[in-house]
Amino acid sequence: MSDVAAVVDDLREESDELDALVDTLEPDRWRGPTPAEGWTVAHQIAHLAWTDEVALLAATEPDRFGDEVAKALAAPEAFVDQAAEALVAAHDPDALLARWRDGRQRLDKVLRDAPAGTRIPWYGPPMSVASMATARLMETWAHGQDVADALGATRTPNARLRHVARIGVRARNYAYAVRGITAPSEEFRVELRTPEGELIVYGPEGAGQRVTGPLLDFCLLVTQRAHRADLAVTAEGHEADQWLSIAQAFAGPPGPGRLPRAEQGGHR
Repeated sequence: MSDVAAVVDDLREESDELDALVDTLEPDRWRGPTPAEGWTVAHQIAHLAWTDEVALLAATEPDRFGDEVAKALAAPEAFVDQAAEALVAAHDPDALLARWRDGRQRLDKVLRDAPAGTRIPWYGPPMSVASMATARLMETWAHGQDVADALGATRTPNARLRHVARIGVRARNYAYAVRGITAPSEEFRVELRTPEGELIVYGPEGAGQRVTGPLLDFCLLVTQRAHRADLAVTAEGHEADQWLSIAQAFAGPPGPGRLPRAEQGGHR
Protein backbone atom coordinates (compact mmCIF):
# COMPACT_ATOMS: atom_id res chain seq x y z
CA MET A 1 0.00 0.00 0.00
CA SER A 2 1.35 3.45 -0.91
CA ASP A 3 1.86 6.20 1.67
CA VAL A 4 -0.96 8.16 0.04
CA ALA A 5 -3.41 5.25 0.20
CA ALA A 6 -2.53 4.59 3.84
CA VAL A 7 -3.15 8.14 5.00
CA VAL A 8 -6.32 8.48 2.90
CA ASP A 9 -7.57 5.27 4.51
CA ASP A 10 -6.89 6.81 7.91
CA LEU A 11 -8.67 10.01 6.86
CA ARG A 12 -11.70 7.97 5.87
CA GLU A 13 -11.69 6.17 9.23
CA GLU A 14 -11.36 9.44 11.14
CA SER A 15 -14.26 10.94 9.19
CA ASP A 16 -16.40 7.84 9.72
CA GLU A 17 -15.78 7.99 13.46
CA LEU A 18 -16.99 11.59 13.63
CA ASP A 19 -19.88 10.78 11.30
CA ALA A 20 -21.04 8.13 13.78
CA LEU A 21 -21.12 10.77 16.55
CA VAL A 22 -23.52 13.04 14.66
CA ASP A 23 -25.46 10.57 12.50
CA THR A 24 -28.44 10.21 14.85
CA LEU A 25 -28.35 13.57 16.64
CA GLU A 26 -31.62 15.36 17.17
CA PRO A 27 -31.84 18.84 15.57
CA ASP A 28 -31.51 20.61 18.91
CA ARG A 29 -28.18 18.85 19.54
CA TRP A 30 -26.90 20.15 16.20
CA ARG A 31 -27.65 23.66 17.47
CA GLY A 32 -25.80 23.05 20.73
CA PRO A 33 -22.63 25.06 21.48
CA THR A 34 -19.13 23.61 21.15
CA PRO A 35 -15.90 24.82 22.80
CA ALA A 36 -15.21 27.05 19.78
CA GLU A 37 -16.84 30.36 20.62
CA GLY A 38 -19.93 31.00 18.49
CA TRP A 39 -19.79 27.60 16.81
CA THR A 40 -22.44 24.93 17.19
CA VAL A 41 -22.08 21.27 16.26
CA ALA A 42 -23.55 22.24 12.88
CA HIS A 43 -20.82 24.84 12.37
CA GLN A 44 -18.15 22.23 13.03
CA ILE A 45 -19.53 19.87 10.38
CA ALA A 46 -20.14 22.78 8.01
CA HIS A 47 -16.51 23.82 8.35
CA LEU A 48 -15.32 20.32 7.48
CA ALA A 49 -17.69 20.15 4.51
CA TRP A 50 -16.49 23.52 3.24
CA THR A 51 -12.80 22.72 3.72
CA ASP A 52 -13.13 19.37 1.96
CA GLU A 53 -14.81 21.13 -0.96
CA VAL A 54 -12.10 23.80 -1.08
CA ALA A 55 -9.41 21.08 -0.98
CA LEU A 56 -11.19 19.35 -3.86
CA LEU A 57 -11.19 22.62 -5.79
CA ALA A 58 -7.48 23.14 -5.11
CA ALA A 59 -6.69 19.64 -6.36
CA THR A 60 -8.83 19.81 -9.51
CA GLU A 61 -9.13 23.50 -10.45
CA PRO A 62 -6.13 25.35 -8.99
CA ASP A 63 -6.91 28.55 -10.91
CA ARG A 64 -10.37 28.78 -9.33
CA PHE A 65 -8.84 27.98 -5.96
CA GLY A 66 -6.86 31.18 -6.35
CA ASP A 67 -10.15 33.05 -5.92
CA GLU A 68 -10.58 31.37 -2.52
CA VAL A 69 -7.11 32.49 -1.49
CA ALA A 70 -8.02 36.03 -2.49
CA LYS A 71 -11.12 35.87 -0.26
CA ALA A 72 -8.97 34.68 2.63
CA LEU A 73 -6.48 37.51 2.13
CA ALA A 74 -9.30 40.03 2.01
CA ALA A 75 -10.77 38.86 5.34
CA PRO A 76 -8.15 36.71 7.09
CA GLU A 77 -9.86 36.78 10.49
CA ALA A 78 -13.40 36.21 9.21
CA PHE A 79 -13.45 34.04 6.09
CA VAL A 80 -13.52 30.71 7.94
CA ASP A 81 -16.39 31.77 10.19
CA GLN A 82 -18.26 33.25 7.25
CA ALA A 83 -17.98 30.04 5.23
CA ALA A 84 -19.25 27.89 8.11
CA GLU A 85 -22.11 30.27 8.86
CA ALA A 86 -23.20 30.31 5.20
CA LEU A 87 -23.51 26.52 5.07
CA VAL A 88 -25.33 26.35 8.41
CA ALA A 89 -27.80 28.97 7.20
CA ALA A 90 -28.35 27.14 3.91
CA HIS A 91 -28.83 23.57 5.17
CA ASP A 92 -30.80 21.68 7.78
CA PRO A 93 -28.79 19.01 9.65
CA ASP A 94 -29.68 16.17 7.28
CA ALA A 95 -28.70 18.17 4.21
CA LEU A 96 -25.50 19.42 5.86
CA LEU A 97 -24.48 15.90 6.81
CA ALA A 98 -25.22 14.68 3.28
CA ARG A 99 -23.12 17.50 1.82
CA TRP A 100 -20.16 16.65 4.06
CA ARG A 101 -20.41 12.98 3.13
CA ASP A 102 -20.56 13.74 -0.58
CA GLY A 103 -17.64 16.15 -0.50
CA ARG A 104 -15.34 13.92 1.45
CA GLN A 105 -16.10 10.94 -0.78
CA ARG A 106 -15.24 12.96 -3.87
CA LEU A 107 -12.05 14.24 -2.25
CA ASP A 108 -11.13 10.67 -1.26
CA LYS A 109 -11.22 9.58 -4.91
CA VAL A 110 -9.28 12.59 -6.19
CA LEU A 111 -6.52 12.07 -3.63
CA ARG A 112 -6.24 8.37 -4.41
CA ASP A 113 -6.17 8.97 -8.17
CA ALA A 114 -3.70 11.89 -8.17
CA PRO A 115 -0.52 11.21 -10.20
CA ALA A 116 2.70 10.70 -8.27
CA GLY A 117 4.46 13.98 -7.55
CA THR A 118 1.29 16.08 -7.61
CA ARG A 119 1.49 19.30 -5.61
CA ILE A 120 -1.76 20.87 -4.39
CA PRO A 121 -1.95 24.63 -3.73
CA TRP A 122 -3.21 25.69 -0.32
CA TYR A 123 -3.48 28.69 1.99
CA GLY A 124 0.05 28.01 3.13
CA PRO A 125 2.73 26.39 0.95
CA PRO A 126 1.62 23.86 -1.72
CA MET A 127 1.39 20.32 -0.39
CA SER A 128 1.95 16.80 -1.63
CA VAL A 129 -1.11 14.58 -1.88
CA ALA A 130 -0.11 12.72 1.28
CA SER A 131 0.35 16.00 3.14
CA MET A 132 -3.06 17.23 2.01
CA ALA A 133 -4.67 14.03 3.27
CA THR A 134 -2.77 14.43 6.55
CA ALA A 135 -3.97 18.02 6.88
CA ARG A 136 -7.56 16.96 6.28
CA LEU A 137 -7.21 14.22 8.91
CA MET A 138 -5.76 16.70 11.40
CA GLU A 139 -8.67 19.09 10.91
CA THR A 140 -11.23 16.29 11.06
CA TRP A 141 -9.76 15.04 14.32
CA ALA A 142 -9.54 18.55 15.83
CA HIS A 143 -13.09 19.58 14.94
CA GLY A 144 -14.24 16.12 15.94
CA GLN A 145 -12.77 16.82 19.36
CA ASP A 146 -14.93 19.93 19.62
CA VAL A 147 -17.99 17.89 18.70
CA ALA A 148 -17.10 15.14 21.17
CA ASP A 149 -16.58 17.70 23.96
CA ALA A 150 -19.92 19.33 23.16
CA LEU A 151 -21.71 15.99 23.27
CA GLY A 152 -19.90 14.73 26.36
CA ALA A 153 -18.39 11.87 24.38
CA THR A 154 -14.98 10.36 25.14
CA ARG A 155 -12.87 9.29 22.19
CA THR A 156 -10.23 6.59 22.57
CA PRO A 157 -6.80 7.74 21.29
CA ASN A 158 -5.66 5.68 18.31
CA ALA A 159 -2.75 5.32 15.92
CA ARG A 160 -4.16 8.01 13.61
CA LEU A 161 -2.91 10.60 16.11
CA ARG A 162 0.56 10.05 14.67
CA HIS A 163 -0.52 12.02 11.62
CA VAL A 164 -1.71 14.93 13.78
CA ALA A 165 1.54 14.97 15.74
CA ARG A 166 3.65 14.81 12.60
CA ILE A 167 1.97 17.80 11.00
CA GLY A 168 2.24 19.68 14.28
CA VAL A 169 6.00 19.10 14.35
CA ARG A 170 6.42 19.95 10.66
CA ALA A 171 4.42 23.17 11.11
CA ARG A 172 6.79 24.49 13.79
CA ASN A 173 8.38 27.17 11.61
CA TYR A 174 4.98 28.15 10.20
CA ALA A 175 3.73 28.89 13.71
CA TYR A 176 6.58 31.37 14.11
CA ALA A 177 6.13 32.87 10.64
CA VAL A 178 2.43 33.72 11.03
CA ARG A 179 3.34 35.64 14.19
CA GLY A 180 6.19 37.51 12.53
CA ILE A 181 8.81 35.74 14.65
CA THR A 182 12.06 34.32 13.30
CA ALA A 183 12.07 30.56 13.81
CA PRO A 184 15.01 28.90 15.54
CA SER A 185 17.56 27.47 13.14
CA GLU A 186 18.15 24.28 15.09
CA GLU A 187 15.91 21.24 15.12
CA PHE A 188 14.06 20.34 18.30
CA ARG A 189 13.80 16.87 19.78
CA VAL A 190 10.17 15.82 20.27
CA GLU A 191 9.42 12.63 22.22
CA LEU A 192 5.79 11.53 22.49
CA ARG A 193 4.44 8.51 24.33
CA THR A 194 1.44 6.60 22.96
CA PRO A 195 -1.20 5.22 25.35
CA GLU A 196 0.36 1.79 24.76
CA GLY A 197 3.75 3.06 25.93
CA GLU A 198 5.46 3.31 22.53
CA LEU A 199 7.78 6.26 22.04
CA ILE A 200 7.44 8.38 18.88
CA VAL A 201 10.39 10.66 18.22
CA TYR A 202 11.24 13.55 15.90
CA GLY A 203 14.52 15.42 15.62
CA PRO A 204 18.09 14.62 16.67
CA GLU A 205 18.66 12.80 19.94
CA GLY A 206 21.23 15.32 21.17
CA ALA A 207 19.16 18.46 20.51
CA GLY A 208 19.37 21.09 23.19
CA GLN A 209 15.69 22.02 22.82
CA ARG A 210 13.31 19.20 23.77
CA VAL A 211 9.58 18.60 24.03
CA THR A 212 8.16 15.54 25.76
CA GLY A 213 4.73 14.31 26.75
CA PRO A 214 1.78 12.08 25.87
CA LEU A 215 0.90 11.83 22.18
CA LEU A 216 -2.72 12.84 22.82
CA ASP A 217 -1.75 15.90 24.83
CA PHE A 218 0.65 17.09 22.14
CA CYS A 219 -2.07 16.74 19.52
CA LEU A 220 -4.51 18.72 21.69
CA LEU A 221 -1.83 21.40 22.07
CA VAL A 222 -0.89 21.86 18.41
CA THR A 223 -4.54 21.89 17.31
CA GLN A 224 -5.27 24.36 20.14
CA ARG A 225 -8.04 22.17 21.58
CA ALA A 226 -6.74 22.53 25.13
CA HIS A 227 -4.60 25.03 26.97
CA ARG A 228 -1.00 24.15 27.65
CA ALA A 229 -1.59 24.51 31.39
CA ASP A 230 -3.98 21.55 31.30
CA LEU A 231 -1.66 19.23 29.37
CA ALA A 232 1.32 17.10 30.38
CA VAL A 233 3.58 18.42 27.61
CA THR A 234 6.86 19.83 28.86
CA ALA A 235 9.73 21.76 27.31
CA GLU A 236 13.44 21.85 28.01
CA GLY A 237 15.05 25.01 26.70
CA HIS A 238 13.80 28.55 26.16
CA GLU A 239 13.03 28.13 22.47
CA ALA A 240 11.13 24.88 22.97
CA ASP A 241 9.15 26.58 25.73
CA GLN A 242 8.29 29.46 23.40
CA TRP A 243 7.15 27.07 20.67
CA LEU A 244 4.71 25.31 22.99
CA SER A 245 3.07 28.68 23.61
CA ILE A 246 2.49 29.38 19.91
CA ALA A 247 2.29 25.95 18.27
CA GLN A 248 -0.38 25.41 15.64
CA ALA A 249 -0.85 22.58 13.18
CA PHE A 250 -3.31 24.44 10.95
CA ALA A 251 -2.84 26.98 8.16
CA GLY A 252 -4.06 30.52 8.61
CA PRO A 253 -3.80 33.21 11.28
CA PRO A 254 -2.95 32.28 14.87
CA GLY A 255 -5.98 30.91 16.63
CA PRO A 256 -7.29 32.26 19.94
CA GLY A 257 -6.73 28.89 21.59
CA ARG A 258 -8.60 27.78 24.72
CA LEU A 259 -8.57 29.15 28.20
CA PRO A 260 -7.13 27.03 31.01
CA ARG A 261 -9.83 24.99 32.74
CA ALA A 262 -9.41 27.11 35.87
CA GLU A 263 -10.52 30.19 33.91
CA GLN A 264 -13.38 28.58 32.01
CA GLY A 265 -17.04 28.90 32.78
CA GLY A 266 -19.44 26.01 32.74
CA HIS A 267 -18.66 24.95 29.17
CA ARG A 268 -15.30 24.03 27.78
